[in-house]
Amino acid sequence: MAVSSLSKPGRRLRAPLLAALACMLAGGVAAQPAASPTAAIRNLPINVDAASSDVDYRSNTVVFRDVVITQGTTRVSADLARATGLDFRDSTWTFTGNVRIERDGGVLESDEAQVQFRANLLRVATIQGKPARFEQQLTRSADTAHGRAATIVYDLDSDHVTLTGDAWLSDGRNEISGEKLVYNVRDQRVLAEPQPGTGGRVRITIRPKDANKDEPRP
Repeated sequence: MAVSSLSKPGRRLRAPLLAALACMLAGGVAAQPAASPTAAIRNLPINVDAASSDVDYRSNTVVFRDVVITQGTTRVSADLARATGLDFRDSTWTFTGNVRIERDGGVLESDEAQVQFRANLLRVATIQGKPARFEQQLTRSADTAHGRAATIVYDLDSDHVTLTGDAWLSDGRNEISGEKLVYNVRDQRVLAEPQPGTGGRVRITIRPKDANKDEPRP
């Protein structure tokens, strides 16, 4: 039987509920903070592989078809990519068609994405779809976290994934939905709050484990 808990609109979640949210996707145990991988990949090369390219030096734009960009454990692929030049020190890329972004076990999929490169690193990815999708294999269980929303912003510096617009997130058993959800990829924790002034609500569905499945066989 599902148990649903609702927060009051326009107010922060109560401490016990917030603690439950924070631990839910970590298998009930708060994860220890980990060092950001940004420094480790800063000096790694960025590789671009495409079926074709069209470089316009006058407008400083590049168009790639069937493109894959990789740097360390980060991988971005799409049917089409448009970039404001090949200088990854400061450039913005627009990807369309079967967009897929992978990083350290996390995957984002959408119809369209904008990716910002700063100082030779992929910094922020903003994806949009109907809906945009996110998933990550959980380290404390065999389950996979799944999320969807109209817009998903992945800040790779902080390892935060922000889902807005009919946002939904599940760890394979429990579910959270609301207008805005913030998921910490590194610590596998989630924060859900109603948007100020919207009167929205945060909904949590907790499905108890089947006690019969947990009992050892005689």
